[in-house]
Amino acid sequence: MWSSGKTEIFETDDQLNGFAVGLPDNNDLKMSAAKSSQQQVPTGSKQTELDQIWGDLREGIEQVYSRKSMSKTRYMELYTHVYNYCTNVNQNNSASRSESRTGALSKNKKTQMSGGAQLVGLELYKRLRDFLKKYLVKLLEDGNDLMDEDVLTFYTRQWEEYQFSSKVLNGVCAYLNRHWVRRECEEGRKGIFEIYQLALVTWREYLFSKLNKQVTSAVLKLIDRERNGETINTRLVSGVINCYVELGLNDEDPGARGPILSVYKDSFEDRFFEDTAHFYSRESSDFLLHNPFTEYMKKAEQRLLEEQKRVKVYLHETTLERLAKTCENELIQKHLELFHEEFKALLDQNKDDDLGRMYSLVARIADGLGVLRTLLEQHIYTQGLEAIEKCGESAVNDPKVYVSTVLAVHKKYNALVLTAFNNDSGFVAALDKACGRFININAVTRSANASSKSPELLAKFCDHLLKKSSKNPEEAELEDTLNQVMVVFKYIEDKDVFQKFYSKMLAKRLVQHMSASDDAESSMISKLKQACGFEYTSKLQRMFQDIGLSRDLNEQFRKHLLNTNETPDIDFSIQVLSSGSWPFQQSFSFSLPTELERSVHRFTNFYSAQHSGRKLSWLYNMSKGELVTNCFKNRYTLQASTFQMAVLLQFNSASSWTLGQLEEHTQIKHDFLVQVVCILLRAKLMTTEEDESELQSSSVMSLYLGYNNKKLRVNINVPMKTELRVEEEATHKHIEEDRKLLIQAAVVRIMKMRKVLKHQQLVAEVLNQLSPRFKPRVHVIKKCIDILIEKEYLERTEGQKDTYSYLA
Repeated sequence: MWSSGKTEIFETDDQLNGFAVGLPDNNDLKMSAAKSSQQQVPTGSKQTELDQIWGDLREGIEQVYSRKSMSKTRYMELYTHVYNYCTNVNQNNSASRSESRTGALSKNKKTQMSGGAQLVGLELYKRLRDFLKKYLVKLLEDGNDLMDEDVLTFYTRQWEEYQFSSKVLNGVCAYLNRHWVRRECEEGRKGIFEIYQLALVTWREYLFSKLNKQVTSAVLKLIDRERNGETINTRLVSGVINCYVELGLNDEDPGARGPILSVYKDSFEDRFFEDTAHFYSRESSDFLLHNPFTEYMKKAEQRLLEEQKRVKVYLHETTLERLAKTCENELIQKHLELFHEEFKALLDQNKDDDLGRMYSLVARIADGLGVLRTLLEQHIYTQGLEAIEKCGESAVNDPKVYVSTVLAVHKKYNALVLTAFNNDSGFVAALDKACGRFININAVTRSANASSKSPELLAKFCDHLLKKSSKNPEEAELEDTLNQVMVVFKYIEDKDVFQKFYSKMLAKRLVQHMSASDDAESSMISKLKQACGFEYTSKLQRMFQDIGLSRDLNEQFRKHLLNTNETPDIDFSIQVLSSGSWPFQQSFSFSLPTELERSVHRFTNFYSAQHSGRKLSWLYNMSKGELVTNCFKNRYTLQASTFQMAVLLQFNSASSWTLGQLEEHTQIKHDFLVQVVCILLRAKLMTTEEDESELQSSSVMSLYLGYNNKKLRVNINVPMKTELRVEEEATHKHIEEDRKLLIQAAVVRIMKMRKVLKHQQLVAEVLNQLSPRFKPRVHVIKKCIDILIEKEYLERTEGQKDTYSYLA
């Protein structure tokens, strides 16, 4: 019995039960053959002729191809026959002439052995080739009329046995291969192969060429049955495939390593791909007629995995790429329009799993995801607009509602992109583009008639988060919310608007000691710095420095009072703010109450002595204090603004005053004084017989001695609506002015570098430079260019109206 797949020769009772692909070391075989030759043919006697050894050699070869057991001694005898023939120096002349006629030998084709032997082998090679031919011709008679699995069973069994036997024969002829065949190939002789390759060539010519069509058809039928759910004998398929791969020899270079795959591709692959395309074209169309699209995607996913497994089990690995493309073309490419239609439906239905499945399928197609990205962008944009519109007026007036709505939309689709679309950069870009569109232009911005409404509301939302309140979240939750704020901040175009409003609100929180957490304030500034750079947050950071310096200054002032034995009349503290960093301005003159004059005068003298050359400008509109009442039934502590304090302190000398008298004593402007008085009237600290809307200079204000409140500590320092409205208008005005200066600076920088530039190019470069901060409008850029021409920074080039030149 023969058995394949071993790596040694097994010997039992001097009988070889099996031969391996690799046989005993060739050097050992050569030595044994030489020894045997010496014993059989003494030195100087006539060498064995081919005709004398062929009978025994052929008998041994027949034994090999009939898979009969063979002893090791018998194997060595066959090897010795080949060795003796190849090294025979007394070949008769006719044999030599025969080889000379066929061109096998030439005067340069002589190899001198150690004993002076001349290597020959052509006649033996011919007889081996004829033996293999006759063997296969006879074998073909048994399989010529077989079909389907019968032909596969016959073909694979005969191939495996023939392949193994040929490897054994190759070992017997190892000396012929190593010397004569190699020499012939090196000399450029065509049609000469090592014996195992000769066996393959002979199989290809006399068996494969006759049976390959019916064998291939049978294989394709088996694969078709497997695709339809039947269980098949995959060894029959893999046996044929292995044969086709092995037969791919390089006839031009027999010594080339690795299969050429020409037989495999020509005889199997082309037909296989054609059948595959037909199968999936038919199946996909039928399946879509009777099943939902979501089920079709699962089916397509399953089929692609099956084909991948099919290659691993019994096809050649090089088939995978083309097979995958064939399947993808039939299952996906030809139905792309349907994929696009269903994508919109799946988005509307929030089918995240199915969307992920669709992404993984369409991603297999070159440029297949482009339409899906566009559809996703439009969907997110529409959903964002609808979400904000549903909020109505509350989104306009409540920053928390507005920002929370925006974040909800972003959070939903960011999770979708992350999971279903594998955080694909193209889908991330679609999300960013859609969010940028609906955040900057929506129902809220249109109602306010300003694209700057989004950054304004975001800044107010930050103020709500960071201002001290009974509802302040925990540190970890606050930090997480600030991170979400930065998500929205990334999308707003007018980042300079956010900066202005945030700066003003931060200033008030710091001055009024209303920050919920210094760490949170610092963290937010750090995030803004990371997003927009140092310049964007430089003033915000200087505000923090001023607050720290003010604490030290107050401590020094208290020590100064102690050292000079001056007793403070009131608990007095100040904050000294550098004028260039804080967004505050003294709006009008004000007559300080006498109760505060002494403290203010003391500190002014102290500070002047500390810092000569510096001038203090008092911001009374930002100041506040506490008044303790002695005129009511209960003793209350009123937290009031400096202007409210000034009005209330007037009632220490009289219980009633006209509005004109209060204006004269406090020097507060009439309109502003009316607002202060109205707040005190609403707090029921004062009374008047006239309606608030009809107050005049002659209107009498009286202290209400019956004032009563459940709280003993009452805050009456509430912002006035008019003040807030005026402040917002002033902020927007300052933003426009700052923008014009920034545009002019950008134009000058660009022109200084370019010297000469056309109008369109200049506008484009200005837009590019300033886009991180805000998006300048083109007509504003044109106005700024005109201003710079008037200031003689630029001039129009003669003969070219649309070209500017820089004036140094």
